[in-house]
Amino acid sequence: MQIQIVSVGKVKEKYIKLGIAEFEKRLRPYCKLTMDEVSDEQAPEQLSDKELYQVKQKEGERILNKIKPNQYVVALDIQGDNWSSEQLASEMEKLSIHGRSQLSFVIGGSNGLSDDVLNRADQKLSFSKMTFPHQLMKLILMEQVYRAFKIQKNEPYHK
Repeated sequence: MQIQIVSVGKVKEKYIKLGIAEFEKRLRPYCKLTMDEVSDEQAPEQLSDKELYQVKQKEGERILNKIKPNQYVVALDIQGDNWSSEQLASEMEKLSIHGRSQLSFVIGGSNGLSDDVLNRADQKLSFSKMTFPHQLMKLILMEQVYRAFKIQKNEPYHK
């Protein structure tokens, strides 16, 4: 399976970088992993609705430029479906069986994802109703993808 993670902004914190590197290493036997970071749009802390829309649109264009037409896209969105780790494993396995082995996970910036990105998504997935820093979300996502492969293979780790 080919897995791509497209995210907005660079990971700055060393402890998150170390965690990402660890799961990158752990995922090598299970998939071909690529990670694409697109720049976040510089904006003031307080945005008008119009400014917010423009920021999300610009980031969304950068995200969509990284996604290939044949990829199955899962957008991480607080309004998305809530899955268990077992369900993520099952859904990834179904995609692979049905020839959809190019999977792209999309993590938006601090302002969320544009409507264009959400409309392109084949699936919207929420990890929680809580808000997480988008850099930390990359690490959490990678851990869950790793866990999903371990569940699929019935290998120890999951519990």
